[in-house]
Amino acid sequence: MPHIAIIGAGITGVTTAYALLERGYKVTVLDRHRYAAMETSFANGGQLSASNAEVWNSAATILKGLRWMLRSDAPLLMNPKPSWHKYSWIGEFVGHITRYRGNTIETTKLAIEARKHLFSIAERENIAFDLERRGILHVYHDRAGFEAGLKVNALLQQGGLDRRPVTPDEIRVIEPALQTACYGGFFTPSDATGDIHKFTRGLADACIRRGASFVHEADVDTIARGDDGFRIGWNEAASHDAAAVATRHQLQADGIVICAGVASRHFASLLNDRVNVYPVKGYSITVQLDAPQSRNAAPTVSLLDEAAKIVTSRLGADRFRVAGTAEFNGFNRDIRADRIQPLVDWVRHHFPEIDTSKVVPWAGLRPMMPNMMPVVRAGRIPGVFYNTGHGHLGWTLSAATAQMVAQAIDDWRDLDTPPMAPSFGAGLDVPANARKAEINPPSSGLLRTSPEE
Repeated sequence: MPHIAIIGAGITGVTTAYALLERGYKVTVLDRHRYAAMETSFANGGQLSASNAEVWNSAATILKGLRWMLRSDAPLLMNPKPSWHKYSWIGEFVGHITRYRGNTIETTKLAIEARKHLFSIAERENIAFDLERRGILHVYHDRAGFEAGLKVNALLQQGGLDRRPVTPDEIRVIEPALQTACYGGFFTPSDATGDIHKFTRGLADACIRRGASFVHEADVDTIARGDDGFRIGWNEAASHDAAAVATRHQLQADGIVICAGVASRHFASLLNDRVNVYPVKGYSITVQLDAPQSRNAAPTVSLLDEAAKIVTSRLGADRFRVAGTAEFNGFNRDIRADRIQPLVDWVRHHFPEIDTSKVVPWAGLRPMMPNMMPVVRAGRIPGVFYNTGHGHLGWTLSAATAQMVAQAIDDWRDLDTPPMAPSFGAGLDVPANARKAEINPPSSGLLRTSPEE
């Protein structure tokens, strides 16, 4: 079987490695960090949320962003400093508003199927990751927001999601710890939460047991295509001593999958492709629930506050994860106090009995495409594939997109067989007409990418 190299050891890279190992491939995963899941897969909101499958391409999002531009605590914040990448990405984002309905339904279908794969993997490999299958409760604080939510709910239901409206009284029954009044909400009993970092690290260990190699602290800087496959090169410093001489390393592989998150655009450029990922920063806090009073006051059902754009997850008995916000500020990874404080204030307002004296802040960069759809396709060069650009739904979608890219690699390996993209339920059968050079994306479907690609 061919040797496939995967660049990126986050959730998409590790799930891709697992899918390929199940098919018998030899797999090597390269990552610039010492461990797997150290960037965007480290401390996200924790939701496995088909109920959050709505894409952001809408006029309402644009209007909210304009209103919030001068607020440092706004759920969506943009640094107005000129940047060609940022403003061209926004222009393409606006151009995809016409695909809002179809992409939301399509993402919902994929998210539902992805959950099945993820739960199956976790059970098969005995991965403990603070899984809670208590559903997700989406709350609204005013009538206008709730009525807008009804329109979104209709699209999610078209995608096959069991998500129903709930009254304020029902909200209190579902999550009695919530101390503030709500106008109404929606409850999705099939959604779940967990610790993405624990899951990804556990799955990486399972991949190693199945024969995968992980090369860490590998800052890949060259990818060359030759008659004998791909040569991937990187430097590794001999030590932290500034005077130490870096050691050059090289790996030979038959194929390559780019799962590099926000760095995917850079690697695509090395491979004569365009993957227009933009880094959209999100923040989270992990509240330590040391005291019994805090543990009793914290919710056990995952919440999504529409007005604040905040999500929560209960991670075991003693941790409460609160995450949200979207910040367009390039590759800036700074953890800003003025962006963390609204998350702490939200906890204090809605759950006043929780002690917030021990809070761990974090920031990560979501890899987002202008159409809010993941890039799952072959590249222009034979043997190059992409599984990236999942945005705010990386964990939610990764187990399914890993299967899709693995199937595409199967099709490339056996070019004598007319390839078909994998079926993941109604509406997701996407034929792919293959040539040796690439898989041509159809006019719609998850092997379709943005027009600029």
